[in-house]
Amino acid sequence: MDSNLIKRIAFAVVAIPLAIVIVWYGGWPLVGVVALAGVLGTRELFDFARRQRIEPAVEIGLLTVLVFAPVGYVALTSIFSTWWVLIAGFYSGAIWLMGLLAWALWRRPPGEKPLTAVSVTMFGVIYAGLLPAFLIVIRHNGYGLRSYAGTALVFFPLVVTWVCDTAAMFGGKLFKGPKLSPVISPGKTRSGAISGVVLGIAIAPLFGIWAFKPAGLTIPIWKLMVCAAIWSTAGQIGDLAESLLKREAGVKDSSALIPGHGGVLDRFDSLYFVLPLAVALYYLLGIQ
Repeated sequence: MDSNLIKRIAFAVVAIPLAIVIVWYGGWPLVGVVALAGVLGTRELFDFARRQRIEPAVEIGLLTVLVFAPVGYVALTSIFSTWWVLIAGFYSGAIWLMGLLAWALWRRPPGEKPLTAVSVTMFGVIYAGLLPAFLIVIRHNGYGLRSYAGTALVFFPLVVTWVCDTAAMFGGKLFKGPKLSPVISPGKTRSGAISGVVLGIAIAPLFGIWAFKPAGLTIPIWKLMVCAAIWSTAGQIGDLAESLLKREAGVKDSSALIPGHGGVLDRFDSLYFVLPLAVALYYLLGIQ
C-alpha cells in the first residue's frame, strides 16, 4: 500500500472521531478549532505570496481571521436582530479596509507593491479565514450545544466532499482518459471528476438513512441528492482553484502540517467552496 495513503488513513482514524465529538458539542471548542484552521490556512496562503516577493499584512490578516468564527457564533446566539448584525458587519468591514489601507500607506511605499500587498491580505482573509467560518453557521443555526441534528447537518457536506475526492482519485486511476485540467493539475482526469460526482450523489441517500434519520431529521432524498450534486461539482472547482494558486507559487503542497494530506489549504480547498453553498442550499431547500 502507498505510504502516503497509509498516513492518510492513520490520520483519519484519529481525526474523524475527534472532529465528530467537537462538532457534536459545538460552542466555543468548535469555534476555537475553526478559528485555528482559518489562521493556519491564511498563513499558508501568505507564504505563497512571500515566495513571489509579496509581503502582505500578516499580523493584521491573522488577527482578523481569528475574529470570524467567534463573531459568527455570538451573532447566531445573541439577542440582537439579524438586521443589526448585518449593519455592524458592514461597518466593521469598512473600518477594517480603511485600517488596512492606512497600514499600506505607512509600511509599503510604491516600490514594495502596496496594491498587491493589500489585495493578497484581503484575499487571504476572505478565502482561508471567512469561508470556513460558514461551518459555525451550519452547526449553530437553530441548534445549541450537544446536538446530533446539528452534527449531521455539518457532516453531510463534509462526507459528500470526502467521498467525492476519494472517488475522483480512484476513478481517475481506474478509468484514466483525458485530463481535466492538464496545465493546473496534471493528475486529475475527466473520468475521475465524473466518478466523484456520481459517488458523491450516491452517498446522499445513505447519509440520510444512517445519519439524518437517527438524528430526528426527515429530509426528502431528492433534496439530499441535489445538494450532493452541487457540492461534488463545486468542491472539485475549489480543489482546482487551490491548485492554481500552488502552481503560481511553485509548490506541491501548501505545507507539511497534516500527515499524508499536506497543509490546511490542501485539506480544506474543496470545503472552502462547499460550506457557503451548504448554508445557501439548506436555506433555499428548507432543510435548515
